[in-house]
Amino acid sequence: MGFGHYRIAMAIASCAQALGRTPVWMDLASFDATGSKMIRHQNDLYSTGSKLSQKIGLFNKLVWEPLNSEGFKKITYNAADQKNSELLAPLYADLPKDVPYIGTHVWPSQGAVHAGLTHVVNAIPDNWPMGLHLAEGSIHAVQTPFAYLGYKKLNGFAKTPLKPMPDADLKMVGHYIDHELVENVEHDCEKRVERLDTGAPIRFLMTVGGAGAGGDLYLAMLRHLMPYIKEKKAELWINFGDHLAMWETFKKQMPELEKECKMHFNDYQGLCDWADTLDGPSRGGVTVFCHSNIFEAVYSTNLLMRKCDVLITKPSELAFYPVPKLMMRHIGGHEVYGAIYAREMGDSTFECETPAALCDMIDTLINDKAILRQLNKRIVELKNFGVYNGGYEVVKLAIEGRK
Repeated sequence: MGFGHYRIAMAIASCAQALGRTPVWMDLASFDATGSKMIRHQNDLYSTGSKLSQKIGLFNKLVWEPLNSEGFKKITYNAADQKNSELLAPLYADLPKDVPYIGTHVWPSQGAVHAGLTHVVNAIPDNWPMGLHLAEGSIHAVQTPFAYLGYKKLNGFAKTPLKPMPDADLKMVGHYIDHELVENVEHDCEKRVERLDTGAPIRFLMTVGGAGAGGDLYLAMLRHLMPYIKEKKAELWINFGDHLAMWETFKKQMPELEKECKMHFNDYQGLCDWADTLDGPSRGGVTVFCHSNIFEAVYSTNLLMRKCDVLITKPSELAFYPVPKLMMRHIGGHEVYGAIYAREMGDSTFECETPAALCDMIDTLINDKAILRQLNKRIVELKNFGVYNGGYEVVKLAIEGRK
């Protein structure tokens, strides 16, 4: 369902390795099997719906927003998924039944339970409780107090109140963040403040993502940023993920872009080498990157969010990451509550839904450095509170199993 669940899986694998374990990646969509075909088909449907929601306002209002907020919330929706996920059970046939197992989407978690695995943790994304994310028989992990109470009470999942979820089935763990990001929070925030102190260009990292939705917003921000970039008040990095078609759209809309920007296309090592230099002086300009390999496409953002000053993103899984965020318009009603949570936690702007609102926020961040100073201060505070430790806690839950 886009990059989100993939990114969460990377984060938890990173934390497992940091805790002395050897993580084994199991991408259920990659097999030549009936269950894998089901996942790929559903993923294509979701991607299509996401794109249509950004192009057709009536579809978004009448179908996409209600489906992603209220439709998926009902526990009756979960019943069909529980049955479909039985198709995934054969993929687990060779795994030991007591292997510590973490699903970063509900279907892998449901499939593991159907296959008889006993140490299954269902790492729930987002901040809006939904019946969609229930995997009965697993330990459900959530990132926030709001999500914890919503799942504990199964609030709004049925027309009449349901019994609370048992304590053993639900744990609040904190945000799912890669070890290398958590470990370097203080260093990265210190570097951002140093750049503010020296008047370096503000580094914006724009994540276009796999679905490529929201193109009008990206282009509006790009056009607005270009004068700042020429004045060396801003620097822009754009990750097109594996969505090369969006890069072609950008070039058609702004023909001068290709001549003025630096490119890292399917050059992951080159991108890594460049990222290693970014604690030094800013070079300015626009840099774009795109990778057909999904790991490289996703992890490129992880590499550069440590080095950027502002991450421009919709309120998806990245709403929980330890980097100052400029929050774009949500795609799907469930994302609204990620934006609300991030702004309340204090490491993000509020959700800017229109091109005008986004451009106004860009102006403010460039011209009033106090906001970025406060966001970085807050990120360090949140790390000290243990807010970003969810990846480690999920691994521990999977090792220990149900108590």
